Amino acid sequence: MNKAELIASIAEKGNLTKKDAETALKAFIESIEESLEKNEKVQLVGFGTFETRERAERKGRNPRSKEEITIPASTVPVFKAGKEFKERVNK
Repeated sequence: MNKAELIASIAEKGNLTKKDAETALKAFIESIEESLEKNEKVQLVGFGTFETRERAERKGRNPRSKEEITIPASTVPVFKAGKEFKERVNK
């Protein structure tokens, strides 16, 4: 499912116009992004948790030149599925 299909599905299930569904989806995504930028956790009970984790600096290798490089430390977004969500997917 791509973004357009997701918007169509939201519009159908929520009895909304596609424009309203797109606005709601954009607001949802922006809200999660803003919270993660502030290092806040977003918990949606039954669905899952969005959070950030620190990734340490590490050594890597350039596959073309085989040269060893240093990959800098970074903060990465993480999603952990909730129990109900996992159960529904595993039916």
